[in-house]
Amino acid sequence: MLDWNSLLSPKRLGLEDEVMRSQDVRSQFQRDYDRIIFSSPFRRLQNKTQVFPLPGSIFVHNRLTHSLEVASVGRSLGNMVANGLKKRGVKISQNLLESIGTIVSSACLAHDLGNPPFGHSGEKAISRYFKEIDTNEIKSVLTKEQYLDLLNFEGNANTFRLLTHHFAGRRKGGFALTYATIGALLKYPCTSSDMQTENTPYHKYGIFRSELPVLQTVAKELGLMPYGKSKTVFGRHPLAFLMEAADDICYQIVDLEDAHRLGIISTADAKELLFAFFDRQTDRVVLSDLEESLKGITDENEQMVILRSRTINRLITDCVNVFWNHYDEIMQSCFYTSLTDSFEGTPKQALDTLSKLATEKIYNAREVIEIQVAGHRILSELLQEFITAALCKDKTLYDKQLLSLLPSQLRVAESDTYSQVLSIVDYISGMTDVYSLEMYRKIKGISFSVIR
Repeated sequence: MLDWNSLLSPKRLGLEDEVMRSQDVRSQFQRDYDRIIFSSPFRRLQNKTQVFPLPGSIFVHNRLTHSLEVASVGRSLGNMVANGLKKRGVKISQNLLESIGTIVSSACLAHDLGNPPFGHSGEKAISRYFKEIDTNEIKSVLTKEQYLDLLNFEGNANTFRLLTHHFAGRRKGGFALTYATIGALLKYPCTSSDMQTENTPYHKYGIFRSELPVLQTVAKELGLMPYGKSKTVFGRHPLAFLMEAADDICYQIVDLEDAHRLGIISTADAKELLFAFFDRQTDRVVLSDLEESLKGITDENEQMVILRSRTINRLITDCVNVFWNHYDEIMQSCFYTSLTDSFEGTPKQALDTLSKLATEKIYNAREVIEIQVAGHRILSELLQEFITAALCKDKTLYDKQLLSLLPSQLRVAESDTYSQVLSIVDYISGMTDVYSLEMYRKIKGISFSVIR
């Protein structure tokens, strides 16, 4: 069985011997939250696409607003589970018990930090570059395990790297977050090469080969169980299920709200989809109260705000119920399904219907596809230019000038091809949509600033 007192470790990666200052009124986990929210990668999320292009006259969600909303839902999930643990008499100190909501919320804040520009298509664009476009024969100079990290680029693994890697000139431990927060962030504690075998219960990977030693250190500190006899695959931290659920709830419901604001989904269809999460028999009182709240409100967007809020509350309760239904399995590290995928009855049917519609109408909307196509071209061109310059043995003036644009912490020894390529991916995946487009135009000579 997993031990909550180990799972909620307040020690910091890279700063294990750090002692709390007596005058610090914040807990270690509150410091995690503040550290993330004040960081540069977090601020850059405001100019990264969630699903729809960055807003013009109509405001839709970007990665920043999405992450803040996920953190809000995650805090509620964490607090509800903490209350449940207290009622069940689980032996956890009061300070740690009260910190669970903050731990989940911090993990939620950070969950998208490693995602590249242009939404989820950015991940596919990076993978496509190494599969179809690369002319530098990178495959021939990397190990199979290293190449797989690039061939199937994963934003989750990039987030873990960003938060934990010891970049040049930076302190050990990356963001030096607590082990508990790092554990709650780990949706897929395995490597890309594990996906090539049957030695993993996950459908994605969450660790690049470069951060495998860090994963093993984190797993040991938290007491995460290895999957079978594996040294690279581990069971999830229980709070990772809550972080994942918060993300699932927000992107499903809020993407629908954005699509409604943009006129892609009609008000009637959107309301029908959200009302479907409530059972007409067992939820009669809730539905009656909801319908009463909507009376007299003629603004369609305001109606959607109320309905969206009540639906999210319903899904939070449903997720917590699933968590308790599978609690023993979760604590024995033999449960690997997301909480939302474990829904049954009304919530399952409603979520399946919403997911199907989202695929058909939202994620294939013209404005969504247009930015995905642009993202593929921009990221591929940037990768080709920088990687070619980095791997060139006899560098031209252009190569040297181009590489000088890399931040100092991303400049690594030329003898290590894997690290060189990863550092370039770090740079490009960390760009905002706007900055990547600007860099693309400058490199291609489409636009430039004239110095007078």
